[in-house]
Amino acid sequence: MRRHRFLSLLFIGCFAIALFAGSAASSQIVPTVAPDQPSEIAQSPALSQAGSTQPATNTANADLSLTAGVRKTVLDNGLTVLTKEVHTSPVVSVQVWYRIGSRDELPGVNGIAHQLEHLMFKGTQSRPIQFGRFFSALGSESNAFTSYDMTAYFGTVERDKLEALLVLEADRMRNSIIGEKELASEKRVVISELQGYENNPSYRLGRAVMRSAFPDSPYGLPVGGTKADVEKFTVDQVRYYYNTFYRPDNATLVVVGDFQTDALLQKVRESFGKIPKAIAPLPKDPLFAKAGKAALQAAAPPIILKEPGSAALLNVVYPLPDTKHPDVAAIQVMDYILTGGRSSRIYQALVETGLASDAGGGAANMISGGWYELSATAAPGKELQAIDRALEQVLADLRDKGVTQEELTRAKAQLKASLVLRNRDIASQAILLGDNQISTGDYRFTDQLLAAIATVTPADVQRVAKTYLAPTNRTVGFFEPTTADGKPGASPGNLSQTTEKFSPGAPVDPAEVAKYLPLNRTTTQPQDQALPEKLTLKNGVQVLLVRDRSTPTVTLSGHIGAGTVRDQPATAGLATLTANNLMNGTQTKDALAIAKTLENRGASLGFGASREGVSISGEALSADLPTLVQVTADVLKNASFPKNELELSRQRALTGLNLELDTPARLALRTFQQAIYPATHPFHTFPTAASLQAITRDDIVRFYQQYYRPDATVLTLVGDFDAVAVRTLLARELGSWETTGNTAQLTFPAVPLPDKTVRLTPTLPGKTQSVTYLGYNAIARKDPRYYTALVFNQILGGDTLSSRLGTEIRDRQGLTYGIYSVFQAGQTPGPFLISMQTAPEDAERAIASTVSLLQQIRKEGVTEAEVANAKRSLTSIYPVELASPPTLASTILFNAVYGLPLSAIRTYTDTINAITPTQVNALIQEVLHPDRLVIVTAGPTAATSRK
Repeated sequence: MRRHRFLSLLFIGCFAIALFAGSAASSQIVPTVAPDQPSEIAQSPALSQAGSTQPATNTANADLSLTAGVRKTVLDNGLTVLTKEVHTSPVVSVQVWYRIGSRDELPGVNGIAHQLEHLMFKGTQSRPIQFGRFFSALGSESNAFTSYDMTAYFGTVERDKLEALLVLEADRMRNSIIGEKELASEKRVVISELQGYENNPSYRLGRAVMRSAFPDSPYGLPVGGTKADVEKFTVDQVRYYYNTFYRPDNATLVVVGDFQTDALLQKVRESFGKIPKAIAPLPKDPLFAKAGKAALQAAAPPIILKEPGSAALLNVVYPLPDTKHPDVAAIQVMDYILTGGRSSRIYQALVETGLASDAGGGAANMISGGWYELSATAAPGKELQAIDRALEQVLADLRDKGVTQEELTRAKAQLKASLVLRNRDIASQAILLGDNQISTGDYRFTDQLLAAIATVTPADVQRVAKTYLAPTNRTVGFFEPTTADGKPGASPGNLSQTTEKFSPGAPVDPAEVAKYLPLNRTTTQPQDQALPEKLTLKNGVQVLLVRDRSTPTVTLSGHIGAGTVRDQPATAGLATLTANNLMNGTQTKDALAIAKTLENRGASLGFGASREGVSISGEALSADLPTLVQVTADVLKNASFPKNELELSRQRALTGLNLELDTPARLALRTFQQAIYPATHPFHTFPTAASLQAITRDDIVRFYQQYYRPDATVLTLVGDFDAVAVRTLLARELGSWETTGNTAQLTFPAVPLPDKTVRLTPTLPGKTQSVTYLGYNAIARKDPRYYTALVFNQILGGDTLSSRLGTEIRDRQGLTYGIYSVFQAGQTPGPFLISMQTAPEDAERAIASTVSLLQQIRKEGVTEAEVANAKRSLTSIYPVELASPPTLASTILFNAVYGLPLSAIRTYTDTINAITPTQVNALIQEVLHPDRLVIVTAGPTAATSRK
């Protein structure tokens, strides 16, 4: 419900976040359930008036419960246990939540809760190895995060691995190793993480604004801390926080999934129940009575940061009450009216007018206070002062004139749908329970809040706007970018050689992991994934249907063969600009009408161009499926591309290009790809300011007519629907889409490996971390070696905590926050690449260590035990991934796009299990070329970073 709690307020142990900040995140897959399976989230069905722009009638939120079926148990040692049986797939999520976050930190140790989170993976007295290796061996989707109020550890596994997760989590609650060696290594990793955030100007601006808004509160300090504090942490300090706060009576264990509660609780007592009850009382709450600064008589002048960057940014913060305050329901409704989608007041006032290329915000209500944050990115040539005035006028209108009944009804529908859609998988349901319990002391809080939201009136929204959004309450910040020369720097000489020689450590023996791994009681019977039903319309549209009644929702995923491979250098960006303008109007609806049609029901629909195609992503409550399909069909058949919207979209694209060229990960990837592929290859082409300016409306209409074709479209629909009715709906709405002409065939020239290592180092002023890519062109998805490559990649860099690369570069040497490898195999061969984020002064050492490890693997190969472990990890995590609707939809979709049989989703496990060590080692000789890499490092120079 508090949208920022799981967006920007926490520091996640997922070690790719800083590296790929700004890229779209995709959730993972859904399980198939029997057609007569009852819904796990109860909601009264409501038929929507498809296509109407009037808000749907608000059904009573009493009909919706997100916490039904939960059982609460408190052990003798004080541990709170929340259990919820969900039998829609043979998986289970285990989460341990601690009521400790950055709000509990004393002066001088900002970030120590986050540092402790990292150390919780370093092993225990009885299991002295990296816990990430255990989770990988179990096939667990595991992670952790630290926020202002809490720290949580979570894993989702096949149900027969449940007991092993319980044992591991109980072990590290009281027995974690916190020593000098472990702390020294993880301090380097944490500093790398923090400096990765420092690369982002919006992070630096937000930090400055929060410090000013909350000068006497830990809420005013960043959750992850500062480099200065982290460098000074001592083992004794970290142990104090561990011994003080990691205890049963300060924790909540949440288990959701396929189990029997009584049997589970017995296992919980055998593992967690053995932990002694703490004797010393918990420290007193540090924050009550100082949640924010005193209100001013007049608005304070803006904080102004003038630093290297590419776009002007605005950030505004208003203090709010704590999460249990009776005004929270009205605040949440107010937030959606202001920022909830394209029809929201702030989007209409800032983005649709061309003042800003992006704008949004959200409410964060915490244990001891909260804040309302609004932000905007200035469009090219627009002044922050003008954007700030426009924003202030929006808030003044809200305070003075109130809201309409239409806005109120739409916001309530969005809130309700958002909660249901965000809690389709069991891990998300567990997160909701844990967050509720830690934040409020009551796991049922969200249901209570939903009931309160149902009673919110226009007068309530106006009242909270007047109370909390008064001009004197605001703290505002401006980021005004400075430019050195407007271009990335040049490479400082030939860095392809290094005088240092790094000898990688011996690979981790899987037998060592197995020795400490808790015993699995293998009771899970293999459960065949139901195959999708295929429907091909007369015009060539392919539709794959999977009925899933586990929640009253539907997920739409699609692919159209109109990706950026169709771009020409002179108009590069055309594919993306076309996709971005699809929702800007049709023959019968303008952009606002389209937005209201969806948002009135809490539904969403989006299009985005990628390398090989345009993605379609939509989701809605199942009752609103007709609306979702009708809007999708209308846009695909009748997009009108109004000229005024095109110009606004072009300005946003230019802002996005500037941000891309100022972001190390994005600049490095562009440089890497253009170094691999020759100028005549479609993968070489990227947008420039000149190419974006050259695109005309006629170009977009021509591209749309030529490439948006029914015979180039594949759709997947997963969810709670009637198959017969859906077939009729799809035929009615999409059957009239006509095909004209033939699609031009693309030419993909040969891509030879470089003769020797190529080293490129574009420099970016004002950054604190470097991002490096290493690799070359590799294989396509239908290459017969693809599944062998998956097994090899899992060994090499599929997991930053348990892979060869992660063990050596991150865990042993502490040189990076995260390091991964991947084969980007598509319809045509894509790159094999390794990515990592490092301090600039560590980049060369990390690269040399990586190359040495690749040479070692090419020379020695991998062991039979490593192959067996990788196969077990891949096959164990597969059903876990297929327990989330968006990933199931995506997996089915791309199997079809790549021309695989419908049975591919069912035969994946057998195919992986059939891979042999001989095949993996043969693949290594064929595809691993450590001496012919393209290596690109983007970021500051080492000398600049040390300043």
